[in-house]
Amino acid sequence: MLLLLLLFLGLLSPAAFSDLSTDRAALLALRAAVGGRTLFWNTNLTTPCNWQGVQCENNRVTVLRLPASSLFGTLPADTLSNLTALRTLSLRLNHLSGPLPGDLSQLSQLRNLYLQGNQFTESVPDFLFSLHSLVRLNLASNNFSGEIPSGFNNLTRLRTLFLENNQFSGSLPDIELPNLDQFNVSFNNLNGSVPKGLAGKPKNAFLGTLLCGKPLDSVCADNAGESPAASPSGSANGSGNSGKSEKKKLSGGAIAGIVIGSVVGLILLLLLLFILCRKRSGNKARSVDVAAIKNQENEAGEKPAAEAENAGMNNGFSVAAAAAAAMSANGSTKGENPANSAAAAAKKLVFFGNAPRVFDLEELLRASAEVLGKGTFGTAYKAVLEVGTVVAVKRLKDVTISEREFKEKIEGVGAMDNENLVPLRAYYYSREEKLLVYDYMPMGSLSALLHGNKGAGRTPLNWEIRTRIALGAARGIEYLHFQGHSVSHGNIKSSNILLTKSYDARVSDFGLNHLVGPPSSPTRVAGYRAPEVTDPRKVSQKADVYSLGVLLLELLTGKAPTHALLNEEGVDLPRWVQSVVREEWTSEVFDLELLRYQNVEDEMVQLLQLGIDCTAQYPDNRPSISEVARRIEELRRSSLRDNQDQPDHVRETD
Repeated sequence: MLLLLLLFLGLLSPAAFSDLSTDRAALLALRAAVGGRTLFWNTNLTTPCNWQGVQCENNRVTVLRLPASSLFGTLPADTLSNLTALRTLSLRLNHLSGPLPGDLSQLSQLRNLYLQGNQFTESVPDFLFSLHSLVRLNLASNNFSGEIPSGFNNLTRLRTLFLENNQFSGSLPDIELPNLDQFNVSFNNLNGSVPKGLAGKPKNAFLGTLLCGKPLDSVCADNAGESPAASPSGSANGSGNSGKSEKKKLSGGAIAGIVIGSVVGLILLLLLLFILCRKRSGNKARSVDVAAIKNQENEAGEKPAAEAENAGMNNGFSVAAAAAAAMSANGSTKGENPANSAAAAAKKLVFFGNAPRVFDLEELLRASAEVLGKGTFGTAYKAVLEVGTVVAVKRLKDVTISEREFKEKIEGVGAMDNENLVPLRAYYYSREEKLLVYDYMPMGSLSALLHGNKGAGRTPLNWEIRTRIALGAARGIEYLHFQGHSVSHGNIKSSNILLTKSYDARVSDFGLNHLVGPPSSPTRVAGYRAPEVTDPRKVSQKADVYSLGVLLLELLTGKAPTHALLNEEGVDLPRWVQSVVREEWTSEVFDLELLRYQNVEDEMVQLLQLGIDCTAQYPDNRPSISEVARRIEELRRSSLRDNQDQPDHVRETD
């Protein structure tokens, strides 16, 4: 009997004996291999469950999220596989390289795997297809190569498959997964036809490839109809009339010469008329475009930011018309083509890093433009290019520095790479125009979301989304502050916190306060500005913390700070909140939409206290941005413990 027991125990895998101490050892081995000093884990604790990025359930590590943690090197073998209860693994936006270790196949409970934004190489390993519990898989923006395997069809629970921005080649296999609702293979070296199982996906899932067929506009060569064969010139009827045939050929050639000459003359005449008409209509169209864009810019300037962002109407004017409008306002238009004048001296659009060059300056200037709003540093537009790409273009105003200095400063901005910043993709500099090209954020700004729609159709922001936005904003600002002691944002406000479709926060307008001169018009940051700030171009990091504190109070109260918004009088949020709390009416400060979440009342009060701490009058009394991010993350973790039942399809909320 003892022998049988020993044999049975010998057959059990090491995973059967895994416990929290095994998980802790695996995490420390991972840190030693790729984390180094970037993972500030307190090794004096016997449990890893309070380490940053680690979550536990039932005394096991179930979630490991280490996004943008400066991890470097190759993933060690026989390390992550010891986390046998792991359900979510996020190592995105790091500097990891090499192939994926094969022992990942032992993570049988893994549901979410996020590896995007690294430098992993080689082909997609077959062992991934044995992870039958996978629901979300993101391998985008790496260096994976070879053909895309058909083995993805084994992952029947898969809802997300992102493979874009890699080096995959060859044809695309037919992937037919019943639950797949998010799919992208853009910007790979793929060719051939889109398989039937993927024909229902959107066009932007296949951008930057040589694929053809539905849903793309390009028709595959195999489907194109062949040209009908030309009829033979001779026929049975004419075989006995050779003399007459030659005579007819000669006279036909003469006639053809006359006809061709006449046609050429007519074409030249029509071309001349076309050029004259085009010139006249072009001048007229340009004047209409300039008028349209000036009108929209004026409307955007008169409206609060939240309303302006929702009020953009696509009137068909272009980015070039925006340039012409600016030049016209400066008295520098002289009837020239605005696209040509904006592209003076044959300057080009300058892209940063590995951003895909899917358009050039001429295409950008031709793009239809829609005013999103006027901000402290200029006017922002939504630009839809002919290829279908949508970007945001900011036309800077009051830029007084030289081109050389502008280039040096803007390259520093373009080099900033963090998931909580709106990435700057390209810029254009000329004497007349300075344009910045960003990723377009489809959900607009936090300001518009909080204050833009008070009607019955408004979608309320729940507690989880608000804290996610707060943490994303804090992390974005934390990243900026870690670039150097003198680096700050200087213009933090709810209209500069933009949102993705999944309500992830992205900080915008960073790095611009040193590019422009004193503002020519009143700005809308008065309610966010720390009391010690006198020059908006010189804002300390502790002043940024103050502005973020006002933002936190805005998220909790639903009230806009100071400036009038949508015909409502704003309030001095820090003073108002403190006066209410002083009278112990704490619940009165919270937005009515938040009062329904009674199970997180303690966390709401903690976030309120954090907002108050951030808006302390004296800078030395304010917490650092890292402490702010840590406290928000802790209260979010506490909230999640109160809501353990999370469906599989919930996307990662790092």
